[in-house]
Amino acid sequence: MRAARLPAVLAAATALASAAVTGCTAKSDAKGDDAIQVTAADATCTTSTASVPAGQVTLKIRNKGTKATEVEILFPDDRIVSEKENIGPGTSYTLTAEVKAGSYEIACRPGMKGHGVRQKLTVTGGKAAARDPELDKAVAAYRDYAQEQADDTLVKAGTFVKAVRAGDLAAAKRAYAPSRIGWERTEPVAESFGDIDPKVDTRADGLEEGQEWTGWHRLEKALWQDGKIGAAEKTLAGRLETDLKDWQKRVGTAQITPTSMANGAKELLDEVATGKVTGEEDRYAHTDLVDFKANVEGAQKAYELLKPVAAKKDAALTGELDRQFTALNTLLDTYRTDPDGYEFTSYDKVGTAGRKKLSDAVNALAEPLSRLAATVVK
Repeated sequence: MRAARLPAVLAAATALASAAVTGCTAKSDAKGDDAIQVTAADATCTTSTASVPAGQVTLKIRNKGTKATEVEILFPDDRIVSEKENIGPGTSYTLTAEVKAGSYEIACRPGMKGHGVRQKLTVTGGKAAARDPELDKAVAAYRDYAQEQADDTLVKAGTFVKAVRAGDLAAAKRAYAPSRIGWERTEPVAESFGDIDPKVDTRADGLEEGQEWTGWHRLEKALWQDGKIGAAEKTLAGRLETDLKDWQKRVGTAQITPTSMANGAKELLDEVATGKVTGEEDRYAHTDLVDFKANVEGAQKAYELLKPVAAKKDAALTGELDRQFTALNTLLDTYRTDPDGYEFTSYDKVGTAGRKKLSDAVNALAEPLSRLAATVVK
């Protein structure tokens, strides 16, 4: 789950005026260092170059603001090429992506809301470095995986929606968590479209000004906190199914590269750290561990597909990743209530010490995982 974003049509129109935003300035092209230096603040976003050659692009991001920020590379239609969320004040992050020739924008989104402060980025033609054929196989396999997860989500969401429409509170509660598994496994792909996630997976405190609250978490509140299903909830369930069908149809058009797979795996771990470990994600149902496990599975799938290439380039890194994935999965398994199924302890029953262990295991995996993208393309 991420903060809501402007719809693509509105964002595209707003982008025409982005150069006039106060503080949105582009410095002259950098000399010597191929990385784009991105300095984000509460109202500004500066970049060290406005033009780079096609191929591997690296952003060295520094947040000098007082709020956590998100930095994205965007297509003109607002689809996301690559992104990094939750860059805390005073911290830095290096983001690696593969970008073809064309026109793009770099966006800094202080507070991770709104259109953000944007810079134009021109990617010029040039001969990209030859890519290991194993990486092409990995991308094709991951694309199939993302489609499979979207297809399966529609089936499970259909069960959830049917229960809500029937007014069956108990059945709707049982179907809620399973309906989210495929989405949580491949959420970075879904988020890349920009306009779908705010409709289906926004929490009440993530709403933009004037945004209507729809999707899973609005229904979650009705089921667990309000304890009722009325006409409004039945309508919301239908909208959720419609929006998920839209996602399912568009998955095949997503921009997927080896670096987006690796960065997406890291983003899934970040999702766990900022939403699931804290208990904020499913705050009414307390099914956070189901989402948690799905995020880890999605990250591990991307990693396993990239591992043959990564192992050739940095065997120590893949060895560490193998150990940390095993450790985290072993810890999660201690919370299973059905050894053969996908049921976990209600997260409100996991105490402070348990949450600390989970957080430590996530952080231990996130650090080496953050190096995967640069490794597979070096």
